[in-house]
Amino acid sequence: MAKLLVVDDEKNIRETLGRFLASRDHEIAIAESGREALALMNRDGAFDLVLSDWRMAEMNGLELLNAVKAKFPTTIVILMTAYGTIQNAVAAMKAGAYDYVTKPFSLDQIQHAVDRALEVKELRTENRALRNSIDGVPLLTSGSPQFRSLIETAYAAASSDATILLTGESGTGKNVLAWQIHEWSPRRERPFIVVNCTTLSEHLLESELFGHMKGSFTGAIKDKPGRLEAANGGSVFLDEISELSPGLQSKFLRFLEDERFERVGGAQTIKVDARIIAATNRNLPQEINAARFRSDLYYRLNVISLHMPALRERPEDILPLADFFLAETAARNSRMGLQFSDEARKALVAYSWPGNIRELRNAVERAGVLSRGATLRKEDLPDILFQSSAPRNGNLPERSTLDQIEQEHIRRVLALAPTLEDAAATLGICITTLWHKRKRYHLD
Repeated sequence: MAKLLVVDDEKNIRETLGRFLASRDHEIAIAESGREALALMNRDGAFDLVLSDWRMAEMNGLELLNAVKAKFPTTIVILMTAYGTIQNAVAAMKAGAYDYVTKPFSLDQIQHAVDRALEVKELRTENRALRNSIDGVPLLTSGSPQFRSLIETAYAAASSDATILLTGESGTGKNVLAWQIHEWSPRRERPFIVVNCTTLSEHLLESELFGHMKGSFTGAIKDKPGRLEAANGGSVFLDEISELSPGLQSKFLRFLEDERFERVGGAQTIKVDARIIAATNRNLPQEINAARFRSDLYYRLNVISLHMPALRERPEDILPLADFFLAETAARNSRMGLQFSDEARKALVAYSWPGNIRELRNAVERAGVLSRGATLRKEDLPDILFQSSAPRNGNLPERSTLDQIEQEHIRRVLALAPTLEDAAATLGICITTLWHKRKRYHLD
């Protein structure tokens, strides 16, 4: 539910729009002037979207737009006017308006403009969060020659439109590298759209990717564009693409081949220009042999393949990352001066980190929050570091596969954790991913 503010000096218009948008499950406030609107925002905080008339007494729509952008830069503004001119439209767009609607308008036009604006805001929020996480974490710097070579290859590939396949274990930073490839590319000013293929059912994932038409299934109360349409001109990152169902694999293969698709329940063919970056923690050739993944889709995805090494394969990076995460935790929790003892640093390096960078970050944050002193001792670190890393491969055979090591580690964490949420936090993965891994390894 979005928080919307309707501003118009005509009572009938503002009340009609207020009722209509409230019926679309939005939280609505109304104001009859720009000054009243600003007073509401100063009192109640930022709104997701302001829908304002252009021509009002005391403060017109353009002046309100400038005031909103100065104090609430993430709020999207749509202007309405009966005095539609090119000059007004240019002025509004230059000042930061998202859209410009000319009166008289239909309620369907308003709904379309608001839905499209809120979709853009959601994507901007996701991109901002990802950018902040990347700016704050030196995940793409390394003392490992192997990793530096990987980054050089990614940088060279970024300038092309070639499809990129990122492989590697969960928690190695594939999402960070995908974002950085987009930022290095000529598409950097266009959207970067993330689709996690593990979090939705097949039906919902199809709608998320391709969009749907009103009435195409229960709950489809309006036409909705998909993430591929939203990414036009930009990049789409499909995380855990190995989880696509056979039907979705076929439909997505068609999109890769000719950049066309239809929405769920729709007949119109839509063409989109979007660069695809896909990621998986599975061995796709093995998935192909097991008839779980299409070989033709694999070859379409695997134009440029980049393998993210596990943290245990770049041990020289463990302590620099741990120090950074500790400084970050100290700043966020007002515990400046935190540092690791020599024994704690040795324990961090000795552990195999099957959850990779994500697990390291969670372990450091937990220790930083719960430690009683400024120096983090070995005892402040999670118990799992000592129960599963000495000896490093536990009771597993010397020639164990990565799947066997992961399965055994998850089994141990599940046995020790009081809840699934705690187990997921210890492993540094989301609970949905843990659910899939339990099912895969028959650990239910």
